[in-house]
Amino acid sequence: MSVYTPSTHTTPAGLQEGQSTSFRSLQTTKLKSLQSGGFKVAKKAAASGVCAPNVTVNDSRTTEEILASWIDARDEHGWDPAYTESFLERDLLPPMEDPEDETEGQESSRPTGQGDTAKHEWTKHIDLYLRRLITLEGRGSDPPSVCPACSRESAAYRCMSCDNIGLLCGDCMKSSHLHLPFHRIQVPLKSLGLRIQLGHARGALCPKPETAWGDDFVIIDIDGVHTLGVDYCACGGSSKSQVDQLLERRLYPATTVNPKTAATFRVLEVFELLQYESKVSPYELYNTISRLTDNTGIVEIKDRYPSFLRMVHEWRHLKLLKRAMRGHDPTRSAGETKEGECALLCPPCPHPNINMPEGWEDEPEETRYIHAINLALDACFRLKRKDVSSEKADPGLSRGFSYFVENSKFTAHLEKHEDEVEPKSTCSRHDAVNLADVSPGQGYAASGIATVECARHNMKRPSAVCDLQKGERYCNMDFIFHWSLVVLALGILQTFYISYDIACQWSKYLLERITKIDPESPILRSEAKRRFLVPKFHLPAHIAACQTKFAFMFTPGAGLGDGEAPERGWGEANPLAPSTREMGPGTRRDTLDYNFGDYNWRKIVDLGSSLGKKMDTALSKVAENTIAHSELEETLDTGMVKAWTESMVAWERDPANNPNPFEMTVVIPTQVAVRRALADEEAAAISAGTDTSLSPDISPSVLISRGIDLEADQRALKAEMKQTWTHSRDRELTRVQLRSNALIRRIEAWYQILQLYIPATILLRQKATGPKTIAPYDLQLWLPSEIGTKAPIDT
Repeated sequence: MSVYTPSTHTTPAGLQEGQSTSFRSLQTTKLKSLQSGGFKVAKKAAASGVCAPNVTVNDSRTTEEILASWIDARDEHGWDPAYTESFLERDLLPPMEDPEDETEGQESSRPTGQGDTAKHEWTKHIDLYLRRLITLEGRGSDPPSVCPACSRESAAYRCMSCDNIGLLCGDCMKSSHLHLPFHRIQVPLKSLGLRIQLGHARGALCPKPETAWGDDFVIIDIDGVHTLGVDYCACGGSSKSQVDQLLERRLYPATTVNPKTAATFRVLEVFELLQYESKVSPYELYNTISRLTDNTGIVEIKDRYPSFLRMVHEWRHLKLLKRAMRGHDPTRSAGETKEGECALLCPPCPHPNINMPEGWEDEPEETRYIHAINLALDACFRLKRKDVSSEKADPGLSRGFSYFVENSKFTAHLEKHEDEVEPKSTCSRHDAVNLADVSPGQGYAASGIATVECARHNMKRPSAVCDLQKGERYCNMDFIFHWSLVVLALGILQTFYISYDIACQWSKYLLERITKIDPESPILRSEAKRRFLVPKFHLPAHIAACQTKFAFMFTPGAGLGDGEAPERGWGEANPLAPSTREMGPGTRRDTLDYNFGDYNWRKIVDLGSSLGKKMDTALSKVAENTIAHSELEETLDTGMVKAWTESMVAWERDPANNPNPFEMTVVIPTQVAVRRALADEEAAAISAGTDTSLSPDISPSVLISRGIDLEADQRALKAEMKQTWTHSRDRELTRVQLRSNALIRRIEAWYQILQLYIPATILLRQKATGPKTIAPYDLQLWLPSEIGTKAPIDT
């Protein structure tokens, strides 16, 4: 990317000889990419020879305005930013027209203001569509009387899943669906004699089939709940178990002993993706499939919802293990999976022995932030859980394998802090602090969840999610913060940027609390550098001291981060709340784990695009910010800038032992303090016999104080009158009118006293008002600061 500095040059060779307009070229300072990663500033290049659009010699516009004209031209023609940059890099003139616009000079073919023309045209053919729909639900427009396949039996059956096979007899329908048993026919295929033979090759029959227990096997597919005949192999041709024979046919059994229900792999895959995208619950999908089977409500569909619920849970757990390559480990079983091993890591974040170069520990202090980990903590109180089931009845399938912490260690940690009372906030009245001990309400076992995320790339961290029993208690947040560093050896990192809504309170005594969890915690190491921050959106709610001490913009290495990553993640997870709050503890943890994994995966897939956009945005601002900074420094005293720089660098290196240069050091007196000072001066004048008051009741200081109070009353009345309207009640109008009358009388009394001290205000009032009527909140009070040089004032 380039830094642009305007300078005037002669017309380049690319322009016509007769063109009289000079131009302002753009000087560039290039950033050279390094093979080891990152950039360094190269030497300043020669003048680019690229003319900024519409720029003449001695142009009075600022550089920012000239650069903005380039952006306007790009936006006007819809050019891609990289396309515009290509002209700058090759020192070419920008095109005057959009090179991709093939309709230049032609009228647009897209109608404007006419809505959807195709839909308007469709309304003319509604009857045709309706007749065809009704006909197809019957026997068709030209139904055959005899089966067209065998020409013997009556054609009585149609498959609703096949494409245009028409009506067939029962035998032909059975034979045509020997390998399509999950198609929808008006009658069950089982009643036509169709059976599914397992354990043999396609089309082969078992000489000694074993009928499924009860012979009422139910298979759930994407478009129906099917009752079918299922036969296992018992002839010895297959040594596989019943479960293995079903799985080999891509049917997932609901139980491992005498299964009577199965789901196709297809419906399980559809549900998995459907929940990730639309947050649909198993109950909603199962009811949809049941209604696809029969939507009249007359035919009774076998209720296999509990079985379907169990199968989708097991299916997603298997997918979790498969995607983490747990099925390829020759030494460890699936049950021996380590904590956080199935979580998807954030690729751009630093991971020792994965994406960090050798010798990263020796990085200079100035660029140490490159190897820093950026973490953000937050809690969500929409993802509650009702007090149903128990850990014994529903422990879950994943024991801390991905994003939730391992529950037994977490529960043991909470027991140690069961009676602990959270300290109150010394900053603003943060609910996260003051309501930390508030219970979630009757009937709830969890008030929400808390998480630690990658603050830069918005991805969930391994073993960094937990339930909340009350509010955002420190013991919960400390535990997931510690384990987010311990899991996967992230603890050997040395620089940590930690963002939290209440970091100003939570960071106090954090190290002491972490010591009680684990004295060997990575955050306690002597070489660890910690910087606590408050997310940008939450920062204005803090007191002034926090707004400078915990600001991202004042923290070296924090870049343009905002710390609001968890908030974006809650927007994805919150739609799951209606279904997860009804689940048992283990099933809920697993369900959220699966969705967090998909959330991370979609982030990983989009990293190329998102990081590219961020890079373009950052580099496009280099020129603007560099020029603005240089122009600002030129207006300041050199010695003062040097002193400020030294103070800032010292604070950045050791914020604990150096004053914060961004804090306000000027003490601004309050209005109450000024009134107190005036009263003290008046008391001293009375004691010395030099009091100059012209009224025994109102001294000069009292006069000024009353004027300031009247100004405040005028503003309040104006705001209240704006809230009234034509249909306001008489009570409201009466209250406003009485307040207005009282204000007028007070202002008149003020004028009488004011003319004693400043007689010239009589003439000023006459000139300002005249015969016209002025609202009481717009009346000028003629305080000394308002009079200025309009009239003489004795001092």
